[in-house]
Amino acid sequence: MEYILKRGIVFDPANNIDGEEKDILIKDNKIVEEVSNNAKEIDISGKLVMPGGVDLHSHIAGPKLATGRLYRPEDIRKGIKKASFGGVDGFEAGFSVPTCPATGYRYTRMGYTTVTEAAVPPLEAKDTHEQIKSIPNLDVPTLTLFGNNWFMLKFVKENNSQDLMLFISKWLKLTKGYGIKIVNPCGSEAWGWGKNVKDLDEPEPHWGVTGREVIRELTKVNEKLGLPHSVHVHTNDLGHPGNYETTLETFDCVKDIKKNKNVSRDQILHCTHIQFHAYKGTTWRDVSSGASELIDYINSHNHMTCDIGQLTFDETTTMTADGPMEYDLFKLTGLKWSNKDIEVETSSGLIPSIYSNKSPVSTLQWAVGLEFLLGVNDPWKIVLTTDSPNAAPFIRYPKIISWIMSNEKINDMLDNEVHSWATRRTSIAAYDKEYSWNEIATITRASPAKILGLNDRGHLGVGAKADVSVYDIDVNDFDPTSLQNSSVIEKKLLNTLYTIKDGEILVKEGNIVQLVDSNHIWCNVKGLEEREEDLINRIKPEFNKYYTINYENYGVCNHFIKPDTRIDVEYGD
Repeated sequence: MEYILKRGIVFDPANNIDGEEKDILIKDNKIVEEVSNNAKEIDISGKLVMPGGVDLHSHIAGPKLATGRLYRPEDIRKGIKKASFGGVDGFEAGFSVPTCPATGYRYTRMGYTTVTEAAVPPLEAKDTHEQIKSIPNLDVPTLTLFGNNWFMLKFVKENNSQDLMLFISKWLKLTKGYGIKIVNPCGSEAWGWGKNVKDLDEPEPHWGVTGREVIRELTKVNEKLGLPHSVHVHTNDLGHPGNYETTLETFDCVKDIKKNKNVSRDQILHCTHIQFHAYKGTTWRDVSSGASELIDYINSHNHMTCDIGQLTFDETTTMTADGPMEYDLFKLTGLKWSNKDIEVETSSGLIPSIYSNKSPVSTLQWAVGLEFLLGVNDPWKIVLTTDSPNAAPFIRYPKIISWIMSNEKINDMLDNEVHSWATRRTSIAAYDKEYSWNEIATITRASPAKILGLNDRGHLGVGAKADVSVYDIDVNDFDPTSLQNSSVIEKKLLNTLYTIKDGEILVKEGNIVQLVDSNHIWCNVKGLEEREEDLINRIKPEFNKYYTINYENYGVCNHFIKPDTRIDVEYGD
């Protein structure tokens, strides 16, 4: 397979290409300097060209998705349409919790080629990887939940950093996980006892360990192992007035930890869906934005990055390993609620959520997310996400892009569409920043790839994966700042002219023309194998005592993850 994409307008921030007319040369699955005379030419003159999209934080596979589809039949009935392509006849269904095939179809049509499944309980990793096998056309790294695991808590309590390191290394192999995910550290463990923790320093009731200790120790382990992605943290106290103080403390509590010199990322901590962690006040009556203080911290420190969790005004489904937070939402709204305690590992919860532009709180949350997008100076420190489906389904990315490219659009919404809390209780009206196409490419491609440590994508340099998105937008004749063009941006970014993944055309003129199996990306730490097996022999009696399955039935077998990309990490003392 050889292609020449002719005369597109290319935005490739990683290689300092900002709207240049260029040819993109593809051979097999790579971007190359030269192709043969047999290469097929595709004329994309003047069209918008970016690397394939990279979603750093989404929820697309696993038992929480399956539960959401079962208990929200009203959602799964939305978006039903026939899908016939690639030799497969099927259908799409669902809005906030689409079917597995529909998830792949929709991301592909948007030009995304890599999507991170952001929260995998080790016990349920098999189910997650099985669902990924039903999602076509994506590369999928998975983040394994460690922030409330009993063995992790035990080693932290004992100040046993060596066994903690071996445990994390081994468990990433067992779960075929890519990195370390922390959710409401110690709070989700407390939920097993019907409790929560209110901040970083309240110990959970069984082990007496605090969230601060968990975050610091797992960050140290992450850097000692040299994993390509930093710890990925959903901080304590999500969604509560006054929680911005806990978020600031979380940022600050790891700043003295030294980054592994062998990793390409800059950060040692990634804070996810930051919009939900940025509120002042004591109740929902006096709540206001705490974004300014957090933005100032992000702008002045280089050890951390964040993604947004931008809210749109939709009825969606919230799902998270933060079980007590979902119970709080149930008590607040009275909507139907699903809860699960995952034995000695984590918890989870689901509840529908209705975000309205007439609701004071929804509007505040909408504005807080935009404050981060418009206030953080360096686009390499942030990533566009909706914490899909929690703040909105991922298909809303084009809508959000249309907002942040047009100050006129945001002001029109402030004047005519949203509740006055947006201007009364946040600083959104003070911002006049408008994103360029280059900055859009940064926060949707280059930045998430770098933060994840996936250096073969997010750019179009020679040797990169041949993942390319082409949109039917004539860049030099199109004004994205115009209010009238907002709906055009949304429509055009939802359906690419071409989506190319690994050198294969998957979408042409908005229609999917090929389906390929999704690729499982995971990390394998080399050099600790003998010590890991010694650890397993020592902890297996406890494992078999507290788990309802035997250790031998626990891990993800290789046949669950084909095709896969194993990223080997060499450990050195």
